[in-house]
Order: sequence, then C-alpha cells, then structure tokens
Amino acid sequence: MHFTTTSEAVRAWVHGWALSRGAGEPDPAPWGFTVTAGPPRHAVSHVLTTADAATVREVTAGTTKPGVRLKAFVRAEAIAPWIAPGWSLSGEPGHLMSAPLHPARTPALLPLLPHGYRLRTWTRDGVTYARVYAADGTQAARGQAAVTGATAVVDKVETHPGHRRRGLGRLIMRTLTDAAAEQGATVGLLASSAEGRALYESTGWAVSAPLANALRGADPAGRAERPDHRPARMTRAGTHDTAASGQAYP
Repeated sequence: MHFTTTSEAVRAWVHGWALSRGAGEPDPAPWGFTVTAGPPRHAVSHVLTTADAATVREVTAGTTKPGVRLKAFVRAEAIAPWIAPGWSLSGEPGHLMSAPLHPARTPALLPLLPHGYRLRTWTRDGVTYARVYAADGTQAARGQAAVTGATAVVDKVETHPGHRRRGLGRLIMRTLTDAAAEQGATVGLLASSAEGRALYESTGWAVSAPLANALRGADPAGRAERPDHRPARMTRAGTHDTAASGQAYP
C-alpha cells in the first residue's frame, strides 16, 4: 500500500489514532476530521488533511473552546502566523512517519530481550499493546498499535529513562509491527516527536510530512463557547495538499 499524497496518509492515520486513543469515529469536515476522546477528559482534536492559510485561519477562528487541539501536517513556522488569537503552538514540532510492514519470517529475528526483563502483549478491540517489565515488576517500556484495514498506526511508544539504550524501544516497535502484519496491515504510520525520530528511522521508518500542534487557550475576547466544540461552518474549504517533507506524538 502506497500513499500518493499527504492528505491520503493523514486520512488513514487519523482513523487508527482515534481507535488507539479510545475515541469515537472521526467526525469528517471539509478540512479534515474532529476526534473526540472518551471520558474522563473528552479531549477534542481538529486534524487537518489540508492546511493552507485560509483553512487554518477559519478553523481556529471558529473554535472558542479552551483545550481544543489542532494538528496540521505543515511546518510549525508556517502555521504560526495563520492561527487565530487565543491559539498557540503546543509542544515541539513532530513528523508523520511511515514504513512498509512485512510478516515476521521467524521469531528469532526479534531483538533480544535483555536479561531480567519480561515482555507482555495482548490485543483488545483492535488495538495491540506491548509492555516490557523490569525484574522488580515496574514498567520499563510500552507501546501500542491500532489496525484499520491495511494500515497500522503505532502509538504511545516510550521507554522509561532508567531503562534506555538497552534495545527496548526496538523490541516494542518490532513486536507491534509484526503483530500488525499478522493482522493484515501492509503499511505503518505514526506521529513522532523530534526526539523519537532517530529510533524510528533506525528501524526502517521514513518521514512523510512535518507535524505542527496548536492549542486553544482561554478566549481573549470573552466570546461564548460553541456547545459542540466544533469550528463554525467554513465559507470555503482549503484545497492545498501539503507536500511531504521532513516516542510517538501526543
């Protein structure tokens, strides 16, 4: 499976990301999708499949609920002047990354589990979870992957600082991608922080697009919030498809 545009890859990623996060089905809009995670926080994210200046301005100007997040697959320096008052860039810029998936040829090809560690995996409601525990029972590394059709979205990959540089991140990634391939996935997607990029590239992943995150703060004008947390209806939809360029992202 091959994505010919960034928009196509983002559409595939958002469905797997929503499944991984326990959210409802992404709500489509002319500019992309709104994803609402379940309780207790009911976090809302607007994910743009296309992100030009007009689209970003209209979506952010029409969203007044504090705490709503925006994900746009453009460089942070490009989106910064487009967002409306009350919004700010959130966290470090990241990347949308992808990789072809192949069924494991033999379990022997898995990275070795260091002495004293224990790996546990299980699948529930379309999401496969992998956890590595240290000898004292504490969690050393974790990750999960959601399969939707031919796409697997790897998510929430992290290694505890006290257990890094022991190959646990590679083990988690290989375990998740092998499980996804066994479930029929042929391509993997993930949203990576800048810090996590090196790990993923070392395991065969490549950057497909930049990723910028923005957060809606308190409304400086004191306007009333929209009860459904969604932006006001746009007068036009963005049409620009952003070209691809250069620890899984929140």
